[in-house]
Order: sequence, then C-alpha cells, then structure tokens
Amino acid sequence: MKIHYLEPAFAVADTVAPEDMPEIRDQGFRAIICNRRPGEEGFVGEDAYAEAAARAGLEWISVPVASGQYSDADIDAFGKALERAPSPILGFCRTGRRAVHMWAHARAREPQCNIPLLLKAAHRAGHDPQPIQEMLESNS
Repeated sequence: MKIHYLEPAFAVADTVAPEDMPEIRDQGFRAIICNRRPGEEGFVGEDAYAEAAARAGLEWISVPVASGQYSDADIDAFGKALERAPSPILGFCRTGRRAVHMWAHARAREPQCNIPLLLKAAHRAGHDPQPIQEMLESNS
C-alpha cells in the first residue's frame, strides 16, 4: 500500500485490503473513502472492508465509481464525505487514480479553487495531471 498526500487532510492509496485497516489507523487516518465497485478483481466486498474499518475505529465511506465515469451525484457524495468525515481521510481504489480524480472534481467545485494546485498535487502523488485537467475543463 503506497500512500500519497494530496493535501494535509487527504491522501490516496492504491489497493487496500481489510487487514490493512489497523495500519491505516496507526498512520493517523480517521476515515477511509473507497471508490472500488462490487465485482472488481481483488475486491472482497464492501462488508469485509466496512467491518474491518469499524474494528479499527475508522469511519468507512463508499463512493463506488468506474474509472472516468463520475456522475454529479458521485462527485457530490465524495465532496460531502471530504467535508463531513473526520480527518485525515484516506481515499483508495485499485491504483489510486479514481480517488485522485474524485478528489480533484470535488475540490474544483469549491469557490476560489486553484486548479493548477490540484494538478500539481496529483502529479506529486504519481498521477498524470493531464487527464484530470481535461476532465475538469470539459465539465466547466
């Protein structure tokens, strides 16, 4: 599990397993947002993750999305999770890409958002900022 901070209260990770929840808690996270969908390879199901998160004292939030297919409702749900969940928050999917994209979309909706800073944060986390920029521009 590789963790990359996009901002002080939010980080992303690649594949997370239920048995990783105590380590996530020990790294200081208080909530986790999952963008994986049922049936994805290597995803044992939301119940196993939610139960492991609860045992570790983490708030579990699920916003399942397909890569590149982010509805307004999905982005709204992710944005509300960022606002309401105790921080710091760890977002994850299979590679971290969906978590980065959802974060960027949610933050881009905020007043006074600095898109170049979002793109730099994505790049520092090891993700190509170009697709994010194209998605954000096509939704403006």
